[in-house]
Amino acid sequence: MTSTQAEIDRSHLGTLSVLAWIGDPEEAHDIPYLLAYTLGDGPKGREAGEAAARGLLEEIGLPIGDVVMDGTLKAATFPVQILLEGNQIALTLPGMNARCTAPDEWVAAADESGQAYFLFATRAWPEAVPGKPVAPETLQAFAGDESVLTSSAHCVLAVRRVQR
Repeated sequence: MTSTQAEIDRSHLGTLSVLAWIGDPEEAHDIPYLLAYTLGDGPKGREAGEAAARGLLEEIGLPIGDVVMDGTLKAATFPVQILLEGNQIALTLPGMNARCTAPDEWVAAADESGQAYFLFATRAWPEAVPGKPVAPETLQAFAGDESVLTSSAHCVLAVRRVQR
């Protein structure tokens, strides 16, 4: 007997958004972070979008929870890629991509370390609409929430630059 895994309907994700920020350099925490999340605005609603996010992560082999995968070891074949050009970040996952603008300090930290800490939240975050600034306390409340952290995929990714 054989079994097949149902293909994930990515349209259920709705809008995929990406947000870049850096830790506090005064606390020696100048790590560039990149957070991917959905707005929960897919055609079948927030719960279907969150289920689709979990399914996508499972499909591409990113565990949800407290495991931090090291995507820098086999960066060329890792299913999640970051490409940086100027202050523009392009995040690529199988079958989808998203872009955001990184603050200058994020770019500097990524250039120095060559990597970024990536989280893909399965919980929707409809308040963080693309193009609208997110207050630091709002970001901290979401990205620092234990239930968000334990229901996210975590990995360290190589930050590649466009070759000229």
